[in-house]
Amino acid sequence: MLIACAGLIGARTDYPKEAPMQIDVAHDVFKLAQVFTISRGSRTEAKVLTVCLTDGHVSGWGECVPYARYGETMESVEAQIRALPADFTRQSLYDLLEPGAARNAVDCALWDLEAKQAGKPVWALAGLGKPGPEITAYTLSLDTPEKMQKQAAENAKRPLLKIKLGTPDDMPRLEAVRRGAPKSRIIIDANEGWTADVYAELAPHLVGLGVELVEQPLPAGEDDMLSEIERPLPVCADESCHDRASLPKLKGKYDVANIKLDKTGGLTEALALKEAALSQGYEVMVGCMVGSSLAMAPATLLAQGALFTDLDGPLLLAEDRATPLQFDEDGVHPPLPALWG
Repeated sequence: MLIACAGLIGARTDYPKEAPMQIDVAHDVFKLAQVFTISRGSRTEAKVLTVCLTDGHVSGWGECVPYARYGETMESVEAQIRALPADFTRQSLYDLLEPGAARNAVDCALWDLEAKQAGKPVWALAGLGKPGPEITAYTLSLDTPEKMQKQAAENAKRPLLKIKLGTPDDMPRLEAVRRGAPKSRIIIDANEGWTADVYAELAPHLVGLGVELVEQPLPAGEDDMLSEIERPLPVCADESCHDRASLPKLKGKYDVANIKLDKTGGLTEALALKEAALSQGYEVMVGCMVGSSLAMAPATLLAQGALFTDLDGPLLLAEDRATPLQFDEDGVHPPLPALWG
């Protein structure tokens, strides 16, 4: 449930831009439709922080997912947000907070607030084209081959499946998924779970099964071997890519950068990272943590024209925000103003 904060919808342009802001932070929990498992563990709910910024007239909203992999907890991220001064801008925010979940929620809330103040959508304020729907991957949780084949068969009509792997015994799982969904496009995510030897052995078989991309096969910081072994299909950096400062370390090892708002610390840096990555010859994937439609909403702008879009977080939930994103055969649609932007 959204926290109480004035003016979820609406825009005015006749009040001072320097009006003081109030920050509200709430812990929200969304139950998942089923257990979600990756190589690092399982979860049954999505715990998020909801941020509301109000200037006394209208309010802007943002959501983040604190991630233990990056040393974040709900409490530590909330403390970062509450420690912000009373007066800051999106520009000064980058001197106040490091890339990560806290800055993401506040940055996205600022974009939403500015859009309502200006009476214009965020895409127009950011100088972007009007967004449309993008086909999103749908993630199949790591499980036994039999259960993963069942998951695949139940979702075989989806055009793009993302398969969670990351164990030495993944080949039977992937073969089972292909049997369950013979016509779907497939990308896979090892979540840092393989060694260089395991990946080198699996890679030719991945190509044979029609896999189009492998995400983070080796642990971040232990991925130099990717520059020495053959890459027969595109390799995407996730845990190895956070913001623009990550790009030099990807050279020769990765072909695609997975941009997530909770890693970049918001839409502002995410847009800059996308531009920089493309200019340096990388393709771009836009991904997400498991969160609600509010977390995905800003990323729908970022996803325009991406090689792959992976914004299926709301599809994994048993319940979502009151005004959720629309998902249909055309993909994930940009948010309605009642949600964000």
